[in-house]
Amino acid sequence: MPKYVIERNIPGAGKLSPAELQGISQKSCGVLNRMGTQIQWIHSYVTEDKIYCVYLAPNEAMVREHASQGGFPADSVACVRAVIEPVTAE
Repeated sequence: MPKYVIERNIPGAGKLSPAELQGISQKSCGVLNRMGTQIQWIHSYVTEDKIYCVYLAPNEAMVREHASQGGFPADSVACVRAVIEPVTAE
């Protein structure tokens, strides 16, 4: 299944409390449960003013639908074409 990286511009994201992050996670999971098993949230990276999320989904439209239903921004959605890491150099 295709993997997507979603960039969400959320000013002050890095200052969100653990309880706030838990609430966001719970909301996301609730939307995912309603949408079915075709879309999966892998993990997210929280930076100062953005959250970068990694999802598996059959298409970009489904990723954007999740964002719409959850009320989350999806400022950029990019399909991952390859993954490289240190072992790629070997």
